[in-house]
Amino acid sequence: MALSVEVIPNGPIVGNALVIWDSATKQAIVVDPGDEPERIAACPRFLGLSTTEIVCTHAHIDHAGAVGAVKRKLGAPFAVHSAEKPVLDTLAAQASMWGLGDTEVPEVDRWLEDGDIVRIGEHEGRVIHTPGHTPGGCCLFFESARILVAGDTLFQGSIGRTDLPGGSYRQIIASIKDKLLPLGDDIVVYCGHGPTTTLGTEARYNPFLR
Repeated sequence: MALSVEVIPNGPIVGNALVIWDSATKQAIVVDPGDEPERIAACPRFLGLSTTEIVCTHAHIDHAGAVGAVKRKLGAPFAVHSAEKPVLDTLAAQASMWGLGDTEVPEVDRWLEDGDIVRIGEHEGRVIHTPGHTPGGCCLFFESARILVAGDTLFQGSIGRTDLPGGSYRQIIASIKDKLLPLGDDIVVYCGHGPTTTLGTEARYNPFLR
């Protein structure tokens, strides 16, 4: 049984929150709730899903700003890569910089590491640590469903910016070329901003990967 994905663009920076679920078990995860927590939390509720975890690909405000509120609304634990702790700790300062008002720093229930598993029903998503945009940026690879959740590591025709604290152009290019592209051309990529793409399309046409 394939996984289903609902993309929810949200907030002034227009990040993509995701609700990913297994229709057989009705289990779901919420990925990268940056803003508009009422709208994001309403999606799994409307679909009759049980949210088992909230996962952030990284801790920038447009991907983690609504975690605390969504966590309370859905009663689900929160997971993020351990190397993102310094970024997560600056969440309130990030909100102030963007003029977004008060933002809480959510409690982390599970610190992820490279190779850890995020489960959705019978599906397993492998955590792939992809530093470059942030030190603890990561992707989720659901091999059986041929889906990659890329966060801000890879976009259609672009890559995540590397000029923010903790960013590294060398690292992000290595992360994409060494860890993501070998997964297969057919892999569908859900990006942290903008449209969905495939790894094959990006390998051929993304100007940053030539």
